[in-house]
Amino acid sequence: MKRPVVGVIASAQLVENRFAAQRVGERNLRAVAEVAGALPIMFAGTPEITDIGELLELVDGVLLTGARANVHPTHFGTEPHPRYEPYDMQRDDLALELVKVCVTRGVPLLGICRGFQEMNVAFGGSLHPEIRELPGRVNHRMPRLENGEIHPDQEVIFGDRHEVRLVRGGTFATLLGQETIRVNSLHGQGILDPAKRVVIEGVADDGTIEAIRIADAPGFALGVQWHAEYDPQSNPVNRALFQAFGEAISARKRGA
Repeated sequence: MKRPVVGVIASAQLVENRFAAQRVGERNLRAVAEVAGALPIMFAGTPEITDIGELLELVDGVLLTGARANVHPTHFGTEPHPRYEPYDMQRDDLALELVKVCVTRGVPLLGICRGFQEMNVAFGGSLHPEIRELPGRVNHRMPRLENGEIHPDQEVIFGDRHEVRLVRGGTFATLLGQETIRVNSLHGQGILDPAKRVVIEGVADDGTIEAIRIADAPGFALGVQWHAEYDPQSNPVNRALFQAFGEAISARKRGA
C-alpha cells in the first residue's frame, strides 16, 4: 500500500526583498517522511491558492509548522504593533479555518510552535506577542551571543532548555511514557488565554503552556510549543510524537 500523505503548510517569504515565495523548513519534511512514515506535500499558506476542501481530499493528515511571523493580533482582539512584526495574514486566514475543518472531519492534525498557537486562536483563545514580558516568565527565544547575534551552533539553538510537566494520565503523558520531559525553546509569542476547547496537557517551569489537545476531537489533534521537528530521528520524545501522528494518518488512510 502506498504511504499516507501529509500536507505541510508553508509560510510566505520575500526572497531578495522582491520575489514572493512559500517556504517550509526541510526538517519538517524529513520528520514526516523519516519518522511518521508518510509522504510530505508542501501546500501554500495562501487561501487564494489552497482550497481547503480539495486539500483534504488529497491528504491523510496536516502538519502546521512553526514560522518566523506571529499570528496577527486582530484574530484575538488585540491591536497590532510594529514591534511584533512580521505577520503572515494570508497564512492566518488559511490556517485558522483549516484547524477547525480538520478537527471537525477527524483529519489528524499536529501543530508545532506557530501551528500550536494557531490551534488555540482558531477556537477562540488568545496569544501574548512576547511571552517573556509576562511576570515570572523567562526568555523562550532562541539563544544569542553577547553581541545579539543568533548563536551559530544549531545544536545550541535547538538544545533542550527547560522542563515541561505533563498532566498525569493525560494524552501526552501516556503517549510519551513519562510526566516530565525536556524540550527546546525558540519562540516569542505564546498562549495567553487558552480556548475553551483547548486542553492544557503540558506546562513549562515558568507557567508557559507547552502542550495541548483539542477536546472532543474525533481524531488526532495535538499541538506543542517546542520544535519537535528538529530531531525526532534521535530524540525519543519527539520521535514518539511523530510516530503517533504517523499511526493516526495511517489509520485514516486505511479507513480504520
